[in-house]
Amino acid sequence: MSAGSRKVIFAALIGNALIAVTKFAAATLTGSSAMLSEGIHSVVDTGNQVLLLYGLKQAKQPPDRQFPFGHGKEVYFWSFIVAILIFSVGAGISLYEGIRHVLHPAPITSAYINYIVLGLALVFEGVAWAYAFIEFNKTRGKLGFFEAVRHGKDPTLFVVLFEDSAAMLGLLIAFAGVGLTQLTGILYFDGAASILIGVVLAATAIWLAYETKGLLIGESAGRHVVDGIRTLVQEFREVEHVNEVLTMHMGPDFILLNLSVNFADETTALELEMTISRIDKKIRTDFPTVKRVFVEAEKRHAPR
Repeated sequence: MSAGSRKVIFAALIGNALIAVTKFAAATLTGSSAMLSEGIHSVVDTGNQVLLLYGLKQAKQPPDRQFPFGHGKEVYFWSFIVAILIFSVGAGISLYEGIRHVLHPAPITSAYINYIVLGLALVFEGVAWAYAFIEFNKTRGKLGFFEAVRHGKDPTLFVVLFEDSAAMLGLLIAFAGVGLTQLTGILYFDGAASILIGVVLAATAIWLAYETKGLLIGESAGRHVVDGIRTLVQEFREVEHVNEVLTMHMGPDFILLNLSVNFADETTALELEMTISRIDKKIRTDFPTVKRVFVEAEKRHAPR
């Protein structure tokens, strides 16, 4: 687990907690529905960061009899829970508040307070977003943004990045809602902004749930890792053919590997044992995230 992901979560946690307090104060003073939705959004984000930190802590537990491969998937589970909370609590309450204010609109008082709070929130969220984006860029390498998210194995980074992106967009929507309400005198704009914020949160939650689902079920290692292992094993003179390279991420930094190898017929039992030991050592050296290796000696066959 990278130290960067933990720093990103802490930065987002502190920022969202402070912003939530100011947003609720502004919503209370001005009666703005959009500002109230933004306050709820920040509270949900703060809770989400706490859950992600808890997931990181649980994932560090050592293997035991019940979980022989460790607890690395705790990170995936809590990332999925975060997506559910964004959808059910963040989007649900924002939509409810927006619809309620559209049906029963109320005037916004002291709108300048909203502008001050939203402006400060944009600055704080912008800093947190930039930090998360920098850390995400370090891990994605040459991959495109969406491709890096699709193939990423550490969900904590892109969960925080998605949250911060949704927060930035939500703040701009709240700005527009309050501004249009003040300029036109049409009170429905404030409620409509709250509904739109709910839609943004729902879309973010659905995307997050989709991206973390594969990791939770058991996603394979990246193609470059699988191909690299196949090439590495094939170079051993005792190996005639590599049948299958089956991998599964048990956590962001834990790959479980199962190899099906066709060894040369003249290989003795002692040579087979020594070769498997060398293969194991070489794989772990070249691919440090591969923590457990199982090798099956089988005749060549078509991939299952």
